[in-house]
Parts: sequence; C-alpha cells; structure tokens
Amino acid sequence: MNTAAWPEPAGMPAAEAGAAKPSKRALAGLAGILLAALMAGLNSRVASLALADIRGALGLGLDDASWLTTAYNAGELIAMPFAAWFAITLSVRRFSLWTLGVCATVAVALPLLQNLDLLLALRFLQGLASGTLIPLLMMVALKSLPPSIRLHGLALYALTATFAPQLSTWLAGHWTDGLFDWRWVYWQIIPLAGIAASLVAWGLPREPIQIGRFREGNWSGMACGVPGLGLIVVALDQGVRLDWFQSPLIAVSLVAGSVLFAVFLLTEWYHPSPFVKLQILERRNLGLGFTLFLFLLVTLTSGSLLPAYYLGNVQDYRPVQMAPVALLVALPQLILGSAVAVLLYQKWVDARIVFASGLALIALACFFGMHLSSDWNRDQFVMAQTLQAVGQPMAVVAMLFLATSVVQPHEGPYVSGLINTLRAFGSLAGVALVAQLMIVRKRFHAEMLLDHAARVAHSVPDALPPSQLLGIVGRQSLVMSVGDAYLVLGVLALLLIPMVLKLSYVPPPDTRAPSATSPVPSPSQG
Repeated sequence: MNTAAWPEPAGMPAAEAGAAKPSKRALAGLAGILLAALMAGLNSRVASLALADIRGALGLGLDDASWLTTAYNAGELIAMPFAAWFAITLSVRRFSLWTLGVCATVAVALPLLQNLDLLLALRFLQGLASGTLIPLLMMVALKSLPPSIRLHGLALYALTATFAPQLSTWLAGHWTDGLFDWRWVYWQIIPLAGIAASLVAWGLPREPIQIGRFREGNWSGMACGVPGLGLIVVALDQGVRLDWFQSPLIAVSLVAGSVLFAVFLLTEWYHPSPFVKLQILERRNLGLGFTLFLFLLVTLTSGSLLPAYYLGNVQDYRPVQMAPVALLVALPQLILGSAVAVLLYQKWVDARIVFASGLALIALACFFGMHLSSDWNRDQFVMAQTLQAVGQPMAVVAMLFLATSVVQPHEGPYVSGLINTLRAFGSLAGVALVAQLMIVRKRFHAEMLLDHAARVAHSVPDALPPSQLLGIVGRQSLVMSVGDAYLVLGVLALLLIPMVLKLSYVPPPDTRAPSATSPVPSPSQG
C-alpha cells in the first residue's frame, strides 16, 4: 500500500516543515484562515437561530424552511473529508480565496430571493464552500507552526467549537431584534470574508496547481462518499421532525447513506492515494481520542442547546434575550483557550488530567442544570454556564493536543480531514440525540403527570379546566425533560473520564526554538 505523505511546500525540506519559525506574513495568513473558519461557524449557526424571522420574511412554512438548515449542513459535511486534498492540489491560498469568494457572493444573493428551490441550492453551495474553511485552519496550524507555539494554534481551532456557536446567539438576536433587519443574518459574513481574503492573499505563498494529483484521486470512492454523507445529514437533521423510521424518507436516507459511506471508507482504506488516511486511527491517541471527541461534542450541547431550548420554549425568550447566557461561555474562550495552551506547556502537567478535569467541570455544570424548574430565568444559568466556560476549553484543547501530538506535521491534512468530519457529524448527531431524548422524556413525564392528575381529580374540589391543566402539564413535562437531558449528559461526561485516562501520555512540547533536525516528540506508552 502506498502511504506517501502529502507534499511539503515548495522549497522546504521535509525535516524542516513545521519547524522553522513562521514569518509575519505566514502568521497573517493563518489569522485569515482563522477568521474564515469562525465565519463559517457563524454562517451556519446564526441562520438556524434566526430561522423563524427568515420564515416570516420569505413567507415559508416550518417544514420548507427547515430544509434550508439541512441543505447547508449537508454541503458542510460533504466538503470536510475532501477539503485538505483539494487545498494541497490547488494550493491553500488559491483554494481559500475561491471558497471565500463563493461564500460572500452567495450571501449577497440569499436575502434577495424568494424561490425555495433556488434558496436551497445556493444554501447548499454556501455550505459546501464554508465546509472547506474549518479543516484548512487545523491543516495550516499543524503544518506551519513549530511545537513551541503549535498548541496556541490548536487553541485557535478550538474556538470554532467553543466560541462561534455561543457567539451566534448574540449575533442572531442583534440582527433580528437590534437592527430589525433579518438580511444581516446572511450579509454578516461579507465583511469578514473580505478581511479574511485580504490576509490570506497577502500572507500565504503563491503555489502552482498540481495537475498530476487529479489522476491519483479516489474518485470512485468520492462518488459514494458525497451522496452518502448528504443522505446521513438528511436523516440526522430531519429525523426528529419526521419521527425517524416512521418516515420512509428518513429510513431510506439513513440506510442508503450508511451503505454508501461504508463503501467510501472501504475504498479509502485500500486506495494508494486516499482523501483521508484511515490507517492513522490505529494509533491509540488518534483512534481513542477521536472517539472521545465524538462523545465530547454530544456533551457540549449541554452548554448551548439545553439553555436555549429551555429559555425559548418555557420562558419565550428571543435570541437577543438568550444572548447573555450564551456569552457567559463565548467571551471567556478568547482568553481561556490560550491559557489552557500555556498550562499544557508546563512540564509538570499531564494533558490527560487537564482533559479529565474539563469533563468533570462539564459534568458538574450538567448536574447543576438538572435542578432547573419552571421558575428559572437566565440568571439561574450563570453558575452552570460559568463551569461550562472553564471546562470546555480544558477538554477540547487537551484532546486536540493528545491526538495531534502523535502525528508528523506533513500528516496534518489527514488529521484535519478526519477530525473535522467527525466534528460536523458529532455536532449533528449530538443535537439529534439530545432532541430525541427530550421528546421521549417529555412524553413520559406528560403521561405520568396526567395519570397523577386523573387519580387525584376526585379529591380536589376546584379542579382545573382541561385546557389549563394540559398547558401546565405540557410546561412541566418540558422542564423535566430538559432536566433529564442535563442528567444524561452529565453522566456521559463522567463516563468519558476513565477512557481519557487510557490515552497514551504525551510530554509537554519543548518551548525552545526548534532546530531543523528536532524530532517530533513521540508519546510515551505509560
């Protein structure tokens, strides 16, 4: 089997790739990629939060409008496994500029259209372009940053999972209830794309297109992977709304998507020039670390989905009113991510303990949130969200360090493709699983409450009217279902801790300026 590595940038020997100190222009290019990745995260989440306003402005029904989110998510997930390969082939600079241009151009047009089919097609195209940007951030960070500052690059990548989703709540509220102009839900990315493109164009080197690589691609595998991933997104994104296997569409999408994706993975394993090198998952910290990452993404819904679901459905909050709760998690990430990176550089620190401590704080936040009642408002979420704000970067940055430290810089594109595909899939699966859990538990609690009300009705002199009783039962069952979701996610976070401790120990990176012959430290098996 051919395990040829990804090519290094022109003029840079393999031994020196990622070891030389990056120039100011290179750092500016990395900053542009970071801004583009954050833009991609905001582009997805803000539109989902403001979907009610978009529906009202365009005159769309709930069912039709829900497919706007699905179309974007499908494009995003489809792009992630292949983004690094195309970036290497076309050059990171050229590929980034093209995708940023597509994102901005589509954003200009979206608020001006009324035809649903055209909206879905353009939203899918925008998701496809945006989905390439987040993988590029990790790829560039792993390939270009020396060990002495690489952890700070990983902390920047972590912002796409901890900062952007929470900031989106504030932005959605600001556009719809602050400026009272829903069009900025789409237009917000235009200035960000312009700044990111300027930094990328100035900071990243011009490189030729590697035409020969097109003859080596696993095109038959890609022909299965693209529709497979798209169908999986349809199943995960629409499954809760359409009641899963009660809908033929969901059943066919899930089965066909899984089969096609399995064929894609099989062809990738045996292909001499794969888009994603699955063999690297045989390394303990990558295979186990990425499994932990999937479950970690599910637990992270406790800091974003659950507070928003409760405040929106029980207290009738608008996004602008939920924003302070989300910002409690978002704003500290600008500092805490780098603070965790500094901590991991200390010789006495074991990254596994940092990871486990982060999970423990997330679990504590969940156990605090499970005690919520119908009297809670956003002030009661302060403690839980503060614990989330500290725990999330500890878990995410430590996980990224433990996983990426067992790969060489030239393997960055492979790792980037894998982890970002898992990130997109885990986020979708997490939301679907937690939403389904709350539906099941809400039905259970509603039945129990109604049964109890029926048994005591004869002994209560002033029984409530049926309509009022049903309203109270519906409200209380919803509150109790959110509490159950907090409990399940808290227990899940605790169950992950023993798995974290089974990861291989990785010593802190050397912060001294690396030489051209400095080896990448290998993890200890202790």
